[in-house]
Amino acid sequence: MKAALQLRQSQQLTLTPQLQQSIRLLQLSTLEINQETARLLDENPFLECEDDEITSFASTGEGSSVTSSAAPSESETPKAEQDWDDLPRAASSSSSDDDDDYHPETAASSPSLREHLLTQLSLSQLDHHDRQLIALLIDALDDSGFLTQSLEEIHDLLPEALDVSLDDLETALVQLQHLDEPGIAARDLAECLSLQLRALPDDQPGRQLALRLAAQHLDLLAAHDYMRLKRHLHCSDDELRVAQALILQLDPRPASRYDQRVSDYVVPDVIVERQRGRWTVRLNPEAMPRLRVNQLYANLMQGRDEQSSPQMAGQLQEARWYIKNMQQRFDTIQRVARAIVERQRMFFEHGEVAMRPLVLREIAEELELHESTISRVTTQKFMLTPRGIFEFKYFFGSGVSTDSGGACSATAIRALIKQLISQEDPHHPLSDSGLAEILVSQGIQVARRTVAKYRESLNILPVNLRKSL
Repeated sequence: MKAALQLRQSQQLTLTPQLQQSIRLLQLSTLEINQETARLLDENPFLECEDDEITSFASTGEGSSVTSSAAPSESETPKAEQDWDDLPRAASSSSSDDDDDYHPETAASSPSLREHLLTQLSLSQLDHHDRQLIALLIDALDDSGFLTQSLEEIHDLLPEALDVSLDDLETALVQLQHLDEPGIAARDLAECLSLQLRALPDDQPGRQLALRLAAQHLDLLAAHDYMRLKRHLHCSDDELRVAQALILQLDPRPASRYDQRVSDYVVPDVIVERQRGRWTVRLNPEAMPRLRVNQLYANLMQGRDEQSSPQMAGQLQEARWYIKNMQQRFDTIQRVARAIVERQRMFFEHGEVAMRPLVLREIAEELELHESTISRVTTQKFMLTPRGIFEFKYFFGSGVSTDSGGACSATAIRALIKQLISQEDPHHPLSDSGLAEILVSQGIQVARRTVAKYRESLNILPVNLRKSL
């Protein structure tokens, strides 16, 4: 076979470094943008910010997170050694062995459960030995305030030299459960509810029956099996109703009202407001790094040959690209947000029940952008509205047909189901079939299994578990 030369003409799409950076910045969240900006401010002398906000953030050398306040980290429960001094202290903020050195007034204005219990412990009249054991149990509580580790397991972790018996731990647990927080340090839900019921006055109506319910028949109560409950408890409908109402007033997670010190929060990219009868969208200035090229270094580069300083020339070009791509990123986010708000005006006027079906393709066609670009813009981007903070993706969803020839979004259907169930007769709740019939009568063609799927997504119990006595 003879060698031959052939001339062919073809087209090939090449992603330039600038285009690659533009695409990457578009899919980053606000937090990730801050991290990327902090990194470049550290590495590129040609890039600087117009204020000290990002500089101070970058100067930490970490650039890992932005939080409203840094909560002090709590150390893990220390391993028990051969001395009581190494066990958790009720006065953990003090290096002294004297528990009286703990000052409650130095605690945070919004204390955690652990801080609250340690404060209560410091005010008690218990001796040093009992305080040490109770402090050990406090550190073993989970975020809900339950003691998930058995006393036997805790006892096995203690060295024999401390001479702590299982009875000592049982006593310490009872003392902890009787601090000023009923329900704390329970080992299961039944014990948690029972502790709260015992803290009520003896003459509280339904208290004794509620105690029997919580201790022995929670499974039947959860299944709403009222016939078997009345048979086991030998009570009337009215007595059972009073006891049930008393249990429903209790807190199954008694630690939930304490500050868990979650520092993560969402920074909205855009702000939606109503001005002069129209919904407007503006960028959130707090989410936009204010960057510029350092003119001093840029002027120095003008007098140099780029070939003699290729690294500095590359950094200058990188700084210019980054500023331009950041501006393009926020412009695209604002355009997409405006298109979403324009199509979902009724949602902002009337709420979820007025949400219309929307797909990425509609926004892409209007803005003459690719669907993949819209997908990047709507992921981890948030808008602050009078109705709350929502991710852009929240406004997209499929729909079902209506008798009028239009469509109703899944979000609107879920809102209608939630509304119907909230207004139902608790003695005769609506079944999934009944909900489907009501929706069909309103012109929304939806099947029973679809209603069941939407109900489950709302974490609403089925009809048999919603029925009240």
